Amino acid sequence: MSTVYSVASSLDGFVAAPADDLGWLLQFGFEPFQEHHDRFFAGVGAIAMGSTTYEWLLEHDDTWAYPDLPTWVFTTRELPVPDGADVHFVSGSVADHQDTLERAAGERDVWVVGGGLLAAQYQQAGILDELRVTVMPIALGAGAPLLPVAAPTPVFELVGTTPFVGGAVELHYRAAALPEAAPTVGA
Repeated sequence: MSTVYSVASSLDGFVAAPADDLGWLLQFGFEPFQEHHDRFFAGVGAIAMGSTTYEWLLEHDDTWAYPDLPTWVFTTRELPVPDGADVHFVSGSVADHQDTLERAAGERDVWVVGGGLLAAQYQQAGILDELRVTVMPIALGAGAPLLPVAAPTPVFELVGTTPFVGGAVELHYRAAALPEAAPTVGA
């Protein structure tokens, strides 16, 4: 089981255009990615989601996209819950809720859906195991960053690539282990 941030990004590192616009991404359609996504999705047991992504889904989908998966939405606000959705609203540190998400996921993965800010919190807490970034052949110039961390990360290890028809490519990274503290001389 892993905690995985799987997301599409522009060439210049944005997951959404200004005003959280995803029109740039939707123009590519989903067909070239469907089989690959289905394989990934079959291994997901629970979802962690930021409130911006959650609200976008509520506004743009008539039915809840993940009816069979428990979803934790990180927010400080009260938000509606769609019919048939197993949605839990939480706030605070992602680390405070990770055990609950892992128990719900069982042997499967926790998927950090959308939201670079949420993924950055997972990375900075040291509990983000993998990044699966599908780089789309378009630059946006501005928007929501892929992984807006507050400080440099350890180097991620590239473990695979998947090219798609149309020029997109998924880069699959494993999070590097945090360096262990050096022993104190004379201790």
